This record gives sequence, structure tokens and C-alpha cells, in this order.
Amino acid sequence: MKLKSTHEDFRVEEITSVRPTGGSHALYRLTKAGLGTPEAIAEVLSHWNIERRRISYGGLKDRHASTLQHFSIAHGPKTGFTDRSMQVEYLGQVHRPFDAKDIQANRFEIRLRKIAKKDVEQLDRNADWLKHFGAINYFDDQRFGSIGQSGELIGMHWCKLNYERALYIAMAEPNPHDRPRESEQKEILRNTWGQWEKCKEMLDRSHRRSIVTYLLDHPVDFKRALALVRLDLRSIYIAAFQSWIWNRWLSALIDRFNEQQTQRRLPSKSGPLSLPQLLTADQQSRWKSQWRTTLPLPSARQHEWPEGTLETLESVVAELGLAVRELRLKFPRDTFFSRGQREVLLFANGFESTWESSDPSSDPNSESVDWKLAFELPRGAYATMIIRQLFLDSIENGPESGPDEGPEENLETGAEDGPGIPL
Repeated sequence: MKLKSTHEDFRVEEITSVRPTGGSHALYRLTKAGLGTPEAIAEVLSHWNIERRRISYGGLKDRHASTLQHFSIAHGPKTGFTDRSMQVEYLGQVHRPFDAKDIQANRFEIRLRKIAKKDVEQLDRNADWLKHFGAINYFDDQRFGSIGQSGELIGMHWCKLNYERALYIAMAEPNPHDRPRESEQKEILRNTWGQWEKCKEMLDRSHRRSIVTYLLDHPVDFKRALALVRLDLRSIYIAAFQSWIWNRWLSALIDRFNEQQTQRRLPSKSGPLSLPQLLTADQQSRWKSQWRTTLPLPSARQHEWPEGTLETLESVVAELGLAVRELRLKFPRDTFFSRGQREVLLFANGFESTWESSDPSSDPNSESVDWKLAFELPRGAYATMIIRQLFLDSIENGPESGPDEGPEENLETGAEDGPGIPL
């Protein structure tokens, strides 16, 4: 089975109730394909020669998709433009910046290609099961794109005050999503780390080189050097760490629910994630009554926890060499762990599915078909998590992706992480 064979196989539309009513912020609609949101925003800034601090958007959308989203610019141009793989349309003026709170939902239209006909009946049953009991609302792998070769989390080192290691991972560690030029710049950093004058001479002009310039004057002040990393990237690193802990916490709680039964595991960059075993009527009843709830995003700022869950969280965090009270950043003040709640269960609203021939002009006796899905998800949820749980027990190796998944979804609670985003 192929996921994202083409950009048109994965369509995402951001749904918002924001309408132009006047104000100092220009509102735009961004339609793109084959381009991540950070790269698209960089194109906008360059095209209009605008400072980054003036632009605001609510979600980060997959580069391997056809996507529609919104952004605003303080005192922005009252016009649009078309450039390469993107189109910007001016919608009018609004009174405040567009942000994540303005996203009501995301609408997905997905085509899954070349599914064996023998799997159709089981997949239809799986879809009915998820409609009834829900998928587990884990953060999917796109959230953890900043996890590089070492497998270490930048946010973990930041909380432990290991500023140099956090900075090294952010700036120099190889990542499979890096573009060729990014890989070259990171190799220079690895080979000249600590030799800041030589490093500066070899690097391209960039935000990365500006940080090296600071280290040239302050050779061991990694704490403040880390604070010079772009704010949007720093926020992404901490969101990835917080999401990693949330995933491990929920997985451990589901293990408790499953008790001694054979575990169903979903592979993940945050480790194998448990799924519920609902084999009896009693289990199904308990699941529906107890698990339609939320779990808070873990941080030292959170002081109230669902009954019976804190001990499990403490155990997860202890494995990292931390305590829950240490899930905070002492510096800088503009980067912090988010507060909020995330639904444990994920329901695809308005779920529709149809089966079609993989190639209408091909042999009608073909053994494969395409599956077209359409549904809405709340802000911060992952369509790929729905798909992976649909296929977990149906096809031996699960869905085969098209191009490398890369980052996806939205910054507040389902963020695209930062692989391949130049510093």
C-alpha cells in the first residue's frame, strides 16, 4: 500500500471561522504543494522583504501534501502572489494576528493506493471499530523530526542544563531529513566545534553563523548561545520533548489497562506505543466510560493530575534522569513548556470512505484497489495516526509511505518538528 504517492493523494485544508472585518493585520490564504510551511513562510518574507516578527500563522503543514492554510502580517501588503509551488491570496484585514487558536479543525482527503483486495473486508471492520472506540491520539513521528542520529532529545538536555549538548544537537547533529547543503553546514560544525574562528570562516552567511560569531566572543557561554536559536525552532524542540513524554505516559497507562494481556504496539520514534485490547464486553464498557478524557501536557507548571496517573508519569520522567518538577526551562523566558490538555481518544468526524479501482484502464481482474478517505480532525491531531491504526492488524508491514514523511500538522499540539529547517 502506498501513502502519499503524489501530493494530491494527501490534501489538507485548514478550517477557520476568522473573517476579515478590518484592522491592522492583513490575512492571507496559502495554498502549497511539495513545500513545508517554514520554507513557504521564508519565501513570503523574502518576496516582500518583511521582518519575521510581523508574520503569524497557526499551523505547520506537511511538505508531502497539497495544503491550504492561513497566515497574517502586521501592516502587510494588500495583495497576493504566485511563486513556484505556492499561491498567496490576500483575504482582507483582521484586528489581531492569526494563530493556532483560530484553527477549528483540519479537513483531510486521502487516497491510499494499491491495497490488496483480500484486505478490504478487514479494513472496513477496522474503520468501524475506530468510529466506535476511537483511535489513540498519540503524537505521530512528524512531531519528533528533531531527533537525529543520537536519538537524544534537545529538550531533555535543556532541562538538565546541558546547554552545550542541546546546542550541538540543534546545530550540528546529522538528521535524515537534512537537505544536502544543510548536511554540509552541519559537517563543518562537527569538524570545527570549539574552533569558532575557523568555523565562522567556513560557514555560509546564516543565522547559524551568527550564533558561532557570538561563541567566538563568548567561547563557553552555551546557555545564551542556545537562546540565540530562532524562537520558532526553540519552541518546536520543547514541544517535541513534551510530546515524547506525553506519548510514553499514555502508553504506560494503557499497559496498566491491558494488564497481563498480549500487548498491541505501534512503532514510533517515541518508542513502541501501546494500544488497548478490548476483547471482552467488560473491557469495552470500561474503555468507553473511563477513557473519553484528557491528559495534561506534562510540565512543572501543571499542578493537578488525573487521579492515579502521576506515579506513572514520574516513572516515565525518572527514566530520563529528571523529575516532573524539573520539566521547565530556567532560560530564556520566551521559551517554555505549554500548558493544556490533550484528548486521549481521537475520532475522525464526518468519516467517509470509498473503494475504487487502482487504475480504471487496467485489467478489471487486478488484485489491488485504492481507498479514498475523507474526514475532519481537531487541531493538533494527526491523520497519519488514524491511518496507521487502521492498518496495524491488517497488513503485515503496515502502510508503505511515498516520499519521506517529513514534518506535518500544526504547531500548538500537533507540530511539525524541525528537520531540515536551516538555522
